Amino acid sequence: MADVLLVDDDKTFTDATAELLGLLGHKVTIAESVESARSILQAQEFDRILLDLMLPDGSGFHLLDDIPQNTGTTQVTIITGHPSIKSRVSELVGDNVNYLVKPIRLEQLEALFGDRESTPSNPGVTRHFDALIGETDSMHELYRQIEQVARTQANVMLVGESGVGKEVFAQAIHNASAATGKLVACNCGAFPAELIGSELFGHEKGAFTGAAGRKAGVFEQAQDGTLFLDEITEMPLSQQPNLLRVLETSTVTRLGASDVLPVNCRVISATNRSPDQIAKDHSLREDIYFRLAVFPMTIPPLRDRQDDIPLLVDDYLSSLNKEQNSNIELTDEGLQRLLDYDWPGNVRELRHLIHRSFILSDPESSVLELPKQFSSPFSNRDSADASDTLVGKTIEEVERKLIMDTLECFENNKTRAAEALGVSIKTLYNRLNSYESDEREAKGGQ
Repeated sequence: MADVLLVDDDKTFTDATAELLGLLGHKVTIAESVESARSILQAQEFDRILLDLMLPDGSGFHLLDDIPQNTGTTQVTIITGHPSIKSRVSELVGDNVNYLVKPIRLEQLEALFGDRESTPSNPGVTRHFDALIGETDSMHELYRQIEQVARTQANVMLVGESGVGKEVFAQAIHNASAATGKLVACNCGAFPAELIGSELFGHEKGAFTGAAGRKAGVFEQAQDGTLFLDEITEMPLSQQPNLLRVLETSTVTRLGASDVLPVNCRVISATNRSPDQIAKDHSLREDIYFRLAVFPMTIPPLRDRQDDIPLLVDDYLSSLNKEQNSNIELTDEGLQRLLDYDWPGNVRELRHLIHRSFILSDPESSVLELPKQFSSPFSNRDSADASDTLVGKTIEEVERKLIMDTLECFENNKTRAAEALGVSIKTLYNRLNSYESDEREAKGGQ
């Protein structure tokens, strides 16, 4: 149990937070102003102070000098309503200060006080459900949805652009649930068509050429846990009836076997196509879609939650600094550049940029050296002057240009290009083969 001083003039907030802290077994004293908090600190020492910066009679910073310095045991946590506040005030306070962003939730307090078995690697950033980082309204709405669906066994479909972190969301749902099994992830776009049945449902020895032994499929591996089917819309239509059968009967039959095996797992699927696109291009059968999308969740792109960028960057840098025993930081100017960019590759692109910049930075300067330009074939800023050249083009011509530009950007590395485009490597090869066929036909007709 910890003695906690909660300093905030918002009574609704202090009542709710005091109740949550009480549920965790902590003793809470509330102060609504700098002066009242100062009086309390003169009479009592606290293990933890939760401090709002904006108080009726002054700044919460004024209280830092009143905290007893002789023991060194009082931990200060600054409460703010804006996630980027950390980057603005970190130079003004010591290492003994970290942050919480309103609205504060129970799992944030659990992580802060170490009441969970797994705490964040960076105490200044909260990992919701031990997985997700973000304090914008759109993220908190998703946290609410995760809490709701975690109480059930409903299948979830995650919809979002490439790079938004759909697998991390799947991990969060799994962590929030009462599942006793593990999370098993597979990419439906990465399996050869002839082997996808084996990967999903398993096989017996001798079931086909090369089947040297028995193999459990991913449904069996995820027993009593969660199965994450990424790029579900890349699954061949010929295999979808077999998947539907498993979803309807909760049983699988390994290839080459006659025995029916019961399976019990939540299925979380993911796609970068919208429901309208799925219906239009018939990438999923209708009956499969409604079985998988019992609880659909749309993940916002990073450009729609830019206030989370400082938190994500802080977490990435903290991990890299810990790994390399360094102290490289991002300047305010650098942060503004990140905030001004539109991040077409989303969280994945941000993470890769920070990692690449970290490698190229001079450890002696302790400053993260960002590249002079953030280049991406998908950036609104990079392509703003190209809109006129696309007028009058067919969708096929625009798609072809996008693919070829992406390949050029990644020096013809097809794996990286497919990842950036948000398609499977098989889909990319199919497109390139069709372009070659078109060129041969065009030459033959001349």
